[in-house]
Amino acid sequence: MATDATGREPKYQRIANALKAEIQSGALEPGARLPGENDLMAQYCVARMTVRQALSVLQSEGLTEARKGVGVFVRAFQPLRRRGIQRLAREHWGSGRSVWEADLGDRDLVVDQVEVHEGAASESAARMLGLGAGESACIRNRRFVLDGKPVLLATSYLPASLVAGSAITQRDTGPGGTYARLAELGYKPVHFREEIRSRMPLPEEASRLNLPAGTPVMLVCRTAFAEDGRAVEVNEMVLDAAAYVLEYDFDA
Repeated sequence: MATDATGREPKYQRIANALKAEIQSGALEPGARLPGENDLMAQYCVARMTVRQALSVLQSEGLTEARKGVGVFVRAFQPLRRRGIQRLAREHWGSGRSVWEADLGDRDLVVDQVEVHEGAASESAARMLGLGAGESACIRNRRFVLDGKPVLLATSYLPASLVAGSAITQRDTGPGGTYARLAELGYKPVHFREEIRSRMPLPEEASRLNLPAGTPVMLVCRTAFAEDGRAVEVNEMVLDAAAYVLEYDFDA
């Protein structure tokens, strides 16, 4: 925790922590308006800049959103708990269910943008898939919307020669999705690897995800491997960092 020169917590951080505690306790419910700047200045006897720093902390952590000319509100959208291990279990996609079903519960998820075409894979995906010069990939671009809010952009790359003529080249891949279709082609995924990074969004990403200013994104790159060790899919995902909790539950 940052401290000032005296070793004490900065005033703006103390204000942010107090407001955060009210949000987490439910005293400030989802959708509730936070006290205005003038009220907070009077309550904590601080300057306007200090209050704005405190509010900026809450917004950067995805707890609040500013509405121009109206105020700052507790985010009504509840983060999705992404169960990184359970969601990829074979019994899910192998029985015709989506990997998303491990995360959703009764929440409403739609894929509102789908584009499928053949072309050049990203440099990292081409290297992982072992694509040589001139070899193309089947590219699947999607946007996922949860409870009416865009939360994820995903681009999957698969060797075009491997999936040619299969449902993977269509907008709707059918029950169980891409992994079930790969299994039917003889390339059943048996191992996955995910790499996670974070950064600020690119302008196009911020626009497609409707991100408030200052909201970072998480980058999840998942590679699926077949029994012979061959990489058969690389999925590069951009997640709204404020919309997700990444959960990994496994035995020691």
